[in-house]
Amino acid sequence: MYSVPVIAFAAPLFFLFEIGQLVLAERLVGVKQIERGTDPRQNGPREPIAAAWTLMLTAYWLWMGMMLVPGFGRAHILVLITVSLLGYALRRNAGLKWILVILTFEGAIRIGMLLALMGRMWRTLH
Repeated sequence: MYSVPVIAFAAPLFFLFEIGQLVLAERLVGVKQIERGTDPRQNGPREPIAAAWTLMLTAYWLWMGMMLVPGFGRAHILVLITVSLLGYALRRNAGLKWILVILTFEGAIRIGMLLALMGRMWRTLH
């Protein structure tokens, strides 16, 4: 039986980040944007939002890589990595109308994996 590594306690932070990404995705690539016919990929978010988002994504990927080492929740992390890479590949080749759909499913799966990981942490601690 594994003990919970200290680094795993960052999972709630990334859970909140995922929820924030879904909200931001809806605002940037939402139905209203699609109806207007504007492509938000041309403008992107403001610089402070883009910087914070980039820093969080970098921290998220570093965290996922470090979580592979202790072995605790490795299956959860492998799913997070796979879904992220697959979602990125699909989004790069998708039209604007499909990006929001892909982002929503991708985010839902990642949120589910983080919830499952936090549930495993809770069961291990108790």
